[in-house]
Amino acid sequence: MLFPLWRRAESMGTLSWNATAFLSAAATSKQRHFRSSTVTWESRLEVTAPEKRGRAPLLGWNMPDRWTLPLDMRPPAALPDPNSMEPIAAVIDGKAIAQEIRNEVAVEVSKMRDALGKVPGLAVVLVGARKDSETYVRSKKKACVEAGIASLGIDLPEDSSEEEVEKAVRTFNDDPSIHGVLVQLPLPQHINEEKILNTISIEKDVDGFHPLNIGRLAMQGRKPLFVPCTPKGCIELLLRSGIDMMGKKAVVIGRSNIVGMPVSMLLQRHNATVTIVHSYTKNPTDFTREADILVAAAGVPNLVRGDWLKPGAVVIDVGINAVEDPNAKRGYRLVGDVCYEEASRIASAITPVPGGVGPMTIAMLLSNTLESAKRAYGFN
Repeated sequence: MLFPLWRRAESMGTLSWNATAFLSAAATSKQRHFRSSTVTWESRLEVTAPEKRGRAPLLGWNMPDRWTLPLDMRPPAALPDPNSMEPIAAVIDGKAIAQEIRNEVAVEVSKMRDALGKVPGLAVVLVGARKDSETYVRSKKKACVEAGIASLGIDLPEDSSEEEVEKAVRTFNDDPSIHGVLVQLPLPQHINEEKILNTISIEKDVDGFHPLNIGRLAMQGRKPLFVPCTPKGCIELLLRSGIDMMGKKAVVIGRSNIVGMPVSMLLQRHNATVTIVHSYTKNPTDFTREADILVAAAGVPNLVRGDWLKPGAVVIDVGINAVEDPNAKRGYRLVGDVCYEEASRIASAITPVPGGVGPMTIAMLLSNTLESAKRAYGFN
């Protein structure tokens, strides 16, 4: 069964859920469901008849995706069929590629230090004492040290006000030695996340979430100052693995502001024909089985089974999910959104979890910080 925990994964944006609670709620729900091989795709808009809910607003219904499990199925164990064929997919080694990028960044930082006597600076604002957030921040600081990037931070208590968090952000906005500012998510519930993120100077928005950066990413002929780190990492994996995107059919599962939407826009910029599959999509396998490139970013363990894939597809698995495993030291293990053992027998190339997309996120953060410093110092 799923490891029951509330979480808000950094890479998945605002997706936060508890398996036990969802199964319980689904058991009493009268909502209509669309069955697939591993999940229940809920059409919450159909709970109310069209004539009762009225005309849809111009920008559509603001309804976050909610992925639930079918009541008559347990999450797949993701164990290989002993009678199945051997894995054929090439493993896209995100750990090795990320290290290659981090080495490149370190070389460029060294050149900047020698030429200007200055280095890039990255600042992190952490609010509260969540263990996962503290771990992420430590990882970022360690990566900065290894690359020669100056790392600063402000740690604020859980009960800090929005004004206090904004003040911390503005302190780094006004510091010319800082070229990247990020606020570690999630923030405590009493703080308006959108308001805080919009406080970050667009010139230092190395996470790439500022509305102007996203807007420029979405527009043809415009160039954002920064591209969000995880989507940028996905594209780098494809490029450095020699995978051509032009003219290919690409399917992105998930449409979060942090991964799904930006990666779909990046794929379009590489002239792929992009389809987004979400929790309201009917018959999702009709789309996934046509995909030359599939990016899974839903936050659901083993969502994508082997029979979802087109033979020879390239699979980028963004998901990082904890599932119970009594044989594991911590009582759980990490799996992706893709059932790796099945997919590796169908796909031509695939990213593992862990060791695929995950390491790329911090590498791209360092890359964005370096780009920002080069821009600030006019250093090419």
